[in-house]
Amino acid sequence: MTPPLSRFSEVVYALLRIVAGGLFVFHGTQKLFGAFGGHAQPIASLLGAAGIIETVCGLLIMVGLFGAYAALLASGEMAVAYFMMHQPTALWPIQNRGELAVLYCFIFLYVAARGSGAYSLDAALHSEPHRRWVGAPPLPRAR
Repeated sequence: MTPPLSRFSEVVYALLRIVAGGLFVFHGTQKLFGAFGGHAQPIASLLGAAGIIETVCGLLIMVGLFGAYAALLASGEMAVAYFMMHQPTALWPIQNRGELAVLYCFIFLYVAARGSGAYSLDAALHSEPHRRWVGAPPLPRAR
């Protein structure tokens, strides 16, 4: 049976990538600049490094530029955050308030596996019109 929204799957995937990446940027800017009710952390600290990863990777995921690589790094950061900060306090994510870290980890793991998708800078930069503009040879046609 065909899912009811299957014809919109690329658009919905782009929305997932854009929203998750954008929300991740908010977490990073909280740590780096104290924005959105956060507290600025020293840049040379573990939380400062997390802020850099969250801000840069969130932006890259959001616009879909090197999205698979940025998402893999972000997924790993969220796994580390969960096991360092949340898991030691209780066994289950609902008990240790680690649901958001787990959810980000698996969303970004999915983005890393799937790539940036059709509505992304990666797709625009690798499209046939762009390749002609920069003088690259045409892509082989699928048979």
